[in-house]
Amino acid sequence: MFNFCKPINTKKRFTPHRSLSARYSFTLFESAALVNENEWNEVCHNNALFLNLNYLALLEKLDVANVFARYSIIYKSKKPVGIIYFQIVDFKASVFGNLFQTQLQAVPSKRIGMMKSIINHHQNETLLRLFTCGNNNVSGPHGYNFTTAVPEKIQVELLNRIIDIVSKEEKLKSSISAVLIKDFYSPLVNEKCLTNEGYTRFSVEPNMILEVPENVFNLEDYIALFSKKYRNRVKSILKKSSNLQVKELSLGEIIVLEPFIYKLYEQVYDKAKFKLAKLQATYFSEVKKIFNNRFSLKGVFNGDQLLAFCSSFYFDKDTVEAHYVGINYTLNSNYDLYQNLLYSLIKSAISHNCRKINFGRTASEIKSTTGAKAHELMCYIKPQNTISKLIQKPFIKFLQPEPWIPRNPFKEEDDLGKV
Repeated sequence: MFNFCKPINTKKRFTPHRSLSARYSFTLFESAALVNENEWNEVCHNNALFLNLNYLALLEKLDVANVFARYSIIYKSKKPVGIIYFQIVDFKASVFGNLFQTQLQAVPSKRIGMMKSIINHHQNETLLRLFTCGNNNVSGPHGYNFTTAVPEKIQVELLNRIIDIVSKEEKLKSSISAVLIKDFYSPLVNEKCLTNEGYTRFSVEPNMILEVPENVFNLEDYIALFSKKYRNRVKSILKKSSNLQVKELSLGEIIVLEPFIYKLYEQVYDKAKFKLAKLQATYFSEVKKIFNNRFSLKGVFNGDQLLAFCSSFYFDKDTVEAHYVGINYTLNSNYDLYQNLLYSLIKSAISHNCRKINFGRTASEIKSTTGAKAHELMCYIKPQNTISKLIQKPFIKFLQPEPWIPRNPFKEEDDLGKV
């Protein structure tokens, strides 16, 4: 028999330099406010935006009671050499309605039958606890960082050891729960350290990344690289929005427009296949305060009416990462809002001399029509008990992306140079 997830242990376990081995130790923190900022920043390099303590503190303010954070600093001979960020997310039973209707029908188990009954009668009970090394709000490897003083093989061993300690302290074994380590572009060095402990590697939706050629200086140059079919397609997309205005919003403008920005974000959030924690209503203005010019939010307007927006981060002089978008879906087809947002981001990236655009997950086929290529992302998951093991395979299958066809908008090599 399994139990519903018990409340998170809020007892402060602030014991400095808990031993991991003769040379390595770690300290655990339960809020960003308690973390030793100087030590954290010694390891968190400037471009690790999603490990920025101010940003992680913002995520602690999510307007939900089911998300908790854990932070760890790893030391080598008392010198900070690594940082790890964990999220703990509790899911209500109601979240799993679609999962049972689709993937779990074929799983013959009395326990599964019992779970179906419980879900039907306890929709608001917390059923699954997901203990994640990484950030469930963004895609990519943003869960930990080490200095060069720690070899990659040792990094994975330390990660595995700390996860084991902390998950036991969160009493995951007594709940329906799993540990997730996300997202990587290639298998981890010393992956065997994890698989020997019961982890399974699986792929999720790829990140779609666009590389801008060096000889491209504006959007027109870039579109000129497309075949005639795709050039005409882009012209049609841009023509639909020709009467709209795209505007970079200042902090003051974001604050004024935030209720409208948030409603557009909610339209996209509501369409998500599997919903994690929802952003708070002031998320975008708070992010702008933290990152200033490194965070961009562009609005698409018809007169004074905000129809859509896209947000992005400038990681360095070369890379832009798309963040959240919002769309008025009732007007999306009229103006091709989503695809116009993609080309607006390309135009902006080129104007900032950026050569790489990470469009993130979802809508892979549409993004491929802009020239973006799929980069596989893989995760590691470990169920914590028998019932979690039963759920694991259908749960992974439920998260798999729908089949899609990669598109190539570019001219064939023999045609390059011709318009």
